[in-house]
Formats: sequence, structure tokens, C-alpha cells
Amino acid sequence: MSRQAVWDPARYGTYSAERARPFAELLARVPASDVRRATDLGCGTGALTATLAERWPLATIDGLDSSPEMIAEARPAGRVRFRVADLTSWEPDAPQDLIVSNAALHWIPGHTALLPRWAAALAPGGVLAFQVPGNFAAPSHTLLRELCAEPRWRDRLDGLLPAAPVLDAAGYLRLLTGHGLTVDAWETTYAHLLPGPDPVLEWTTGSTLRPVLAALDAADRDAFRASYAAALRAAYPPGPHGTVFPFRRVFVVARAGP
Repeated sequence: MSRQAVWDPARYGTYSAERARPFAELLARVPASDVRRATDLGCGTGALTATLAERWPLATIDGLDSSPEMIAEARPAGRVRFRVADLTSWEPDAPQDLIVSNAALHWIPGHTALLPRWAAALAPGGVLAFQVPGNFAAPSHTLLRELCAEPRWRDRLDGLLPAAPVLDAAGYLRLLTGHGLTVDAWETTYAHLLPGPDPVLEWTTGSTLRPVLAALDAADRDAFRASYAAALRAAYPPGPHGTVFPFRRVFVVARAGP
């Protein structure tokens, strides 16, 4: 895979405040008070992982991510450790009081099959907490899939982006209650006000657009971005104070029995 497929920590961090807010709101609903072992799956640069140590000062915390570039930016400190790992094969070496994942599971095909395995790794009273984007029917995604399916691009790009890689809140609730957990699941749509020119393009370039750009050479990447940018400007017109970008997210906090 080309180097364009590699995560760019700086690009992803452009809207760090907007991306961090759902993590904070997820943790606010976690009922666990005595956490000694915790793992952050898909930790990125580890900036948010560090907040787990602040919330649970006695916990040993492991941050795992499949991107060497992201882990290279992480800063281990005291009880917080980081390493490159494939989340699909991760097995904890001890029962976990908290397993958390922020905006990562939608990148893992078939992640719903992993959730029961992770739930089984929880200590009594342990919590599995995650949030995933739920905006795959939004113009930012539908326009991208439509562009990928156009004649110029479809041989290389059509089918690259799944239309529905996540469940809704009710779907996750049904899945995890079926495995004996007590589940709090909800959805929130954030209305972000993004500054600058083509801000939705900038947002997606740090996330959704990356596998598409990875499949193209430099010249085609520029042409594709230009077409996508024009479509986004029509779907998300700028206003006098910025561009409104609605973003739906799905949250789950699932607790194991005593």
C-alpha cells in the first residue's frame, strides 16, 4: 500500500478539539470507579489516552494502535504505555477493568464479532466503552462513494468505502445485552462550526478520505480532491461565521456483571 495510506498525526489533529469531545462525553458515562487495568484500542497519538490516567490514578493503561506513525507520536509516562498492535488479534494478558475505543472500530471490518471477545476479557464489573462515527449516510460520505463509483475512478475505488460499517445504538445494545452485559447506548449529532476554506474536505482528508487517496497516484489524487471539494462546497455551503458540519456519533458503555 502506498505511503498515502499511512495515518498522518498532524492532519488528523487539525480538528483535535472536535474529535476529543466525544471521548470526554463517553468517559463521563463510564460508571467504573476502581480501575486498575485499562486498554485504549485505537489510541492514535495517545493524547486522549493520557486522560484515563487522570481519571483513574491507580490504573496501568495500555494504548494500542495499528499505525506506527501514530504510536511514534505517543509519549509513555509512568503507568501509561503504548505499542503498535493489530486490534483484531489483541488478547489481554489479564482481565480488564476498562476497555475503551474512540472512533476506531469502524475501520475494522467485522468488528462486531470482536466485541463479545473483548466483553469476555472484562473483570467482574469491568466496562467496555466505545464511540464510532454514525454519519455514513451524510453527504460527506454519500458524495464520496458516488464519486468513487464514477467511470473515471470506479475500477480503482468503487466499493472501497462500505456504506454501513457500524451499527446504530440499538444494534449494539442488542448485541452486547445478548452477551450478558448491562448496556447504556445512545447517539448524538454534533453541529460543528468549521472555519476556513473547504473545511469539510480538510476534516475528511484526515480520516475518511485516506484510503481513497492511498489508491491513487499523485496526479489523480489532486483531480479527485478537486472534484470532491466542489461537491462538498455545494453540500456544506460556508456561512458568515464558518461552515456547519453535522456529525452523528454512536456511543456504547457496556458493563460486565459482578
